[in-house]
Parts: sequence; structure tokens; C-alpha cells
Amino acid sequence: MKNLEHIGIAVKDFAAANALFSKLLNTEPYKMEEVLSEGVNTSFFRMGEAKIELLEGLTPDSAITKFLEKKGEGIHHLAFEVEDIYAEMERLRAEGFTLLNEQPKRGADNKLVCFVHPKTANGVLVELCQEIR
Repeated sequence: MKNLEHIGIAVKDFAAANALFSKLLNTEPYKMEEVLSEGVNTSFFRMGEAKIELLEGLTPDSAITKFLEKKGEGIHHLAFEVEDIYAEMERLRAEGFTLLNEQPKRGADNKLVCFVHPKTANGVLVELCQEIR
């Protein structure tokens, strides 16, 4: 793992959260994107080398909508940039971690992503992400 790529934050009201974080961070999101395969709206704020990602569920069955119903707004995941997502997935499986994806999938911000189950990471949802070249 190279570095912390972003922190994902689940929000109920996308417009209000973007306005709030714009004021809080004194910058506008550099990118907003709808990821239909995951049923989410996303926006990204750059903070030095790391980013903040706001996530809003678009459908009742999206993972973010279910998260919000269960836990409310707040930190959803930590994402780490990796050089080779396939090799990192193999390494983590060998170390005993449970992955939520058999293969990486296309995520927001031009990334391939895979998630580590929180039950095997002290309750933290961990995302691996690799820039699509």
C-alpha cells in the first residue's frame, strides 16, 4: 500500500454536505461523479496528498443507503492507493483477510477498487484503489 488515498464519508443530503465541506475545507470539490453500478453520487475534495470523498446513496438498496440507515452519517471507509491491486488482493487473502470482491471493479475517480471486509479489519471498511491507466 502506497498511501492513504481518501477517506469516504456517507452523507444523507449531498448538496448540503458539499456546501458544508466547501466551507469547512475552504475549497470546492474538484470532481462530482455518479457511479450507477454502486448506486451513489460522489464528490471529491483534495487535501494535500489525500482526498475526502462524500457519498450519497441513489437507491434504497445501495450500500451507502443501507449504511446510513444502520449507522447514520459519518466515516464510511478508508481507501489506500496500491501499485498492483491484483497482487495486493492476493497478498491480503493469503494473510487471512476477507475481500468483498473476487475481482476489482471500476469505482469513482478513474479507479479500480476492491474492499476488505470490516470484520477482518477491526471494524474498518478498507478500500484498495489503483488508478486506471
